[in-house]
Amino acid sequence: MTLDRGTAAARLRDLPRRAAGRPELRQAAVAVCVTEEPGGPALLVTRRAARLRAHAGQWALPGGRLDPGETPVQAALRELTEEVGLERGPDDVVGLLDDYVTRSGYVMTPVVVWAGNAGELRPAEAEVAAVYRVPLADLDVDPVLVAIPESAAPVIRLPLLGGWVHAPTAAVVYQFCQVACRGLHTRVAHLEQPVFAWR
Repeated sequence: MTLDRGTAAARLRDLPRRAAGRPELRQAAVAVCVTEEPGGPALLVTRRAARLRAHAGQWALPGGRLDPGETPVQAALRELTEEVGLERGPDDVVGLLDDYVTRSGYVMTPVVVWAGNAGELRPAEAEVAAVYRVPLADLDVDPVLVAIPESAAPVIRLPLLGGWVHAPTAAVVYQFCQVACRGLHTRVAHLEQPVFAWR
């Protein structure tokens, strides 16, 4: 799967983005960060530290809650620096994906960052157990939708990194691949998270 910055930006501009419009919920942002590697573009995915109070050990994208007065773009870029040691600016942002409302009470805004050559990364040990540069070709997978008794909506998960990546990360990564890599206007807000991620 090949992708360049210009194509990604154009496809994201063409997406009629859907905002959640839920100001009563906590607002958060994640960085969908594309790096340029010798084998082609890759996406930064982290494994959260095992000792974290929330969502310990889960696969994630760099991100977190908005600070007072912050925009989603500002928050995503700040979290990218804090979590993996990668500093990028607003000019590196190529677009936004649809908001995703999490079961834990957040509106997550995915901010797509084209980082280019990222060089050496410096994961924050307190938050990040490891950071992976996943080739976009490895993300070209069919999602698995699983029915659960707790919800009428199917849980989305992706077979990645030797196991399963679940929503919300799986939902965001899947929409990114569909929109930026394929030019499709695929929606994911209706897809469920596994029960263990509801807390």
